[in-house]
Amino acid sequence: MSAIVWLDYSERERRKMLDVIELFREPETVDELGIGSIRDAFADMLFPGTSTIMTRARYFLLIPWIYRQLEERCVSSAQIEARGRKAEIDLVEHIESSDDNAGNIGRLARSNLKRLASSVYWQGLYVWGIRSFIGSQTQYYRSLDRYYQGRARHAGRMSERESEHDDLIAPNWHGGLISPPPDFLTTCSLRLSRREAKYLAERITLSPGCSGSLLAALIRYGKREDYMAFAWEHPHCRRLNGKLSVQLDHARNFSVLMRGAPLLYNLILARQTSSPREERYSLLLNEWSDSVAERLPALRHWKMEAFWAVVLDQNARITPNTRSFVNEWWQLVLDGGPRDVARAEAARNLVTHRERQIKKQLARIGNTRASELWGGDSGIAPLDYRWRISQTLIGDILDGLWGSDA
Repeated sequence: MSAIVWLDYSERERRKMLDVIELFREPETVDELGIGSIRDAFADMLFPGTSTIMTRARYFLLIPWIYRQLEERCVSSAQIEARGRKAEIDLVEHIESSDDNAGNIGRLARSNLKRLASSVYWQGLYVWGIRSFIGSQTQYYRSLDRYYQGRARHAGRMSERESEHDDLIAPNWHGGLISPPPDFLTTCSLRLSRREAKYLAERITLSPGCSGSLLAALIRYGKREDYMAFAWEHPHCRRLNGKLSVQLDHARNFSVLMRGAPLLYNLILARQTSSPREERYSLLLNEWSDSVAERLPALRHWKMEAFWAVVLDQNARITPNTRSFVNEWWQLVLDGGPRDVARAEAARNLVTHRERQIKKQLARIGNTRASELWGGDSGIAPLDYRWRISQTLIGDILDGLWGSDA
C-alpha cells in the first residue's frame, strides 16, 4: 500500500501535494520528467495565490465569510471543522440552484466531497491578503479556543494602561474584509457584485504577495478579453515592459522549448508498446518543431543564466539534476534543430536517463511491466502556468466591476 505524508506545519507543501494528486486525474498535465518545480515557480510568480483546481473568484469571499461567522458564534476548536464542513456542503446545494453555478465545487460529490473549497483556496486566501492567520487549516482549527480566550480578555480590559502590556489579539481575517449579504448561506451564486469585485481587486493590487504580479497588472488593465490559450497572447501582455515582461518571456521560452521532451517521452513509450498512438506523437513533435522554429530567433538570444536567476529567486530549491536536464535539452534542441530531436539518440538517452533519475526502478522506458501501466498522453499539455484558471478568476472580477451592486 502506498501513502503520501506531509508535515502539518507546511500548508504550502500540503496544498501543492493535493494539487499533484488532482493532476493525476488529467494525464496530459502529469509531470513525468520533473520540471514541475520550474512550472510552479513561474505560476507563483505570475499568478500568485492561484491553484489549478480553483474554479471561481467568489470562493475567495465565501470561505472567509463562513469561518468568520462561525468565529462570531465562538464555535469551539473541537467543533469548527465539522461545522465548517456542513456549511460548505450546504452551500453546494444553494449555489447549484442559482443562476450562476458554473464551477460549483462539490456539485457531483455533494456530502461525499473529499476536498472542500476551503482547502482549495486556503493558501490563496493568505497570498491575496484575505486570511491573516499564518498556518494550515488544522492549525487554525486548533487555535480558535485560545483565540476566543484572548479576545475575551482583551475586550474585558478595564483601562488602556492594562491593555498596553497585553499582547494584541491578531485577527484571523483581513480587517477590511467586507461583510456578506445577509442571506449568503441560503441564496448564493458564484457571480460577484461590484462591491465584492472591488474588494478582491484591491486585495490583489495592494497585498504584498500579489501587487507586482501579472495577475495584478491584468486586474489594473481593467478590460475583459476573449479566451486565449496563453497569457502572452493577451493584448496587454504584448505591451508590458520591465520585470513582468522579462518573467513572461522566460516563461514563454521555457514552455515552447520544453514541450518536446514529454512528447518524445510518450513517443518512446508508444514505440516500446507498439501503440497506435505512435503516429499521433510523431505529428505532435512535428507541430512542436514548427513552433520552436517560429520562436528560434528569441530562443537563440535567450540567456539561460538570466533564466535561472529569475527561477531560483522564486524557488531556490530546484535541484542541480533538474537544471542539468533543462540545460542539456535546450542545447540539444538549439544545436541539432528541433525537427531532428525525435530521431536523435542523444535526446532519447537524455529523456530515458531523466526518467530513471526520478523514478528509479519504477521508470517505464525499458521496463515492459511498468510501461503496461502507461495510459498515454502523459504530460503533453503545453505549460500555461495556471493561466486557464487565472483567466477565469480575472474575468469574474472584471465582470463584477462592470456589473451591479445587487
